[in-house]
Amino acid sequence: MEERYSRQIIIPEIGPEGQARLRKARVLVVGCGGLGSPILLYLAGAGVGTLGVADSDKVSLSNLNRQILYETEDLGRSKVLAAVHRLRALNPDVRAIPYEERVLVDNGAALVEQFDLVVEASDNLETKDLLNALCVAAAIPLVWGAVQRFEGQMSTVLPGYACRRCIFPASPAAGTYPTPAELGIMGATAGVIGALQALEALKLLLHIGKPLVNRLLLWEGLTQSFDLVQVSPQTTCPVCGTAARV
Repeated sequence: MEERYSRQIIIPEIGPEGQARLRKARVLVVGCGGLGSPILLYLAGAGVGTLGVADSDKVSLSNLNRQILYETEDLGRSKVLAAVHRLRALNPDVRAIPYEERVLVDNGAALVEQFDLVVEASDNLETKDLLNALCVAAAIPLVWGAVQRFEGQMSTVLPGYACRRCIFPASPAAGTYPTPAELGIMGATAGVIGALQALEALKLLLHIGKPLVNRLLLWEGLTQSFDLVQVSPQTTCPVCGTAARV
């Protein structure tokens, strides 16, 4: 069994103890599309013991330019069930748990609280804002990301640091902003940000490196440029600030 993970166990920052830590970890990935596909594949490949997979969509032909979990024969199938099948085939050590549902206010808190860490990979602002609020309330680490066309962004939320609402105080109402189908996306764009989210999640689980807190990472693919924007916790933030605790 050690041979499966030998290339990472040999890394001094990981070793057998780090691998054992990954085996005990429980991670929820919300959204198993363009971002979720590489996130789930890399977390399963790394040996994260339990992976919760939440999504309510079915596989469509337009997904296949970027959602590398799926094949043409999966068309019309539940994304979650297809994803879990693929993850179990990749690594039988991993317990992959399907949640064929959209994360909403009614079910979100009970779901999130079962896990050590949440990786947000959805395609809409409502879910991103909700998961930010749920993770802050439960003091559970959150790694979130977003992509469109040739660009992406991501950040990490930990207790005591800036949350997503600190960075984006207000989100446009549902139905008033362009959808991914309208904006378009190059498949490799989702691969870049998804891989970075997976690495960030593994760092947090292993307690190594410097987490992407109080910083917003911006990536632009046409020029292959990375930028880091410094952000700060906002006392007026209704989610994590003083205003949220009054």
